[in-house]
Amino acid sequence: MNLIWKRTLRTPSSERFLATRDGRDIAAIDLHHLPDGTVAGTVIVLDDSGLKETDVPALLRQLDEDFLPGVDAREGSLVYTVVLGRVLGNWEAVPEGK
Repeated sequence: MNLIWKRTLRTPSSERFLATRDGRDIAAIDLHHLPDGTVAGTVIVLDDSGLKETDVPALLRQLDEDFLPGVDAREGSLVYTVVLGRVLGNWEAVPEGK
């Protein structure tokens, strides 16, 4: 699938990645490493990415192979929710009066 992954956020139990292809953002992925060893992920395929629904399994396989060696969807230790969406913007908390 020839993707470039950029980790944009990492905590002790979660990660966020942005997938790009040909210089274009195509998906955002949030992974949550749970205490029982499983990983739950939310994959947001951007609606203008050019990806088809049939491309999603290859996207998930590549993410699994590149970043999740200890879990496997076939064994039930990796679960994804896949959403089609678009970026509306970024909002940040601002203290009152500023």
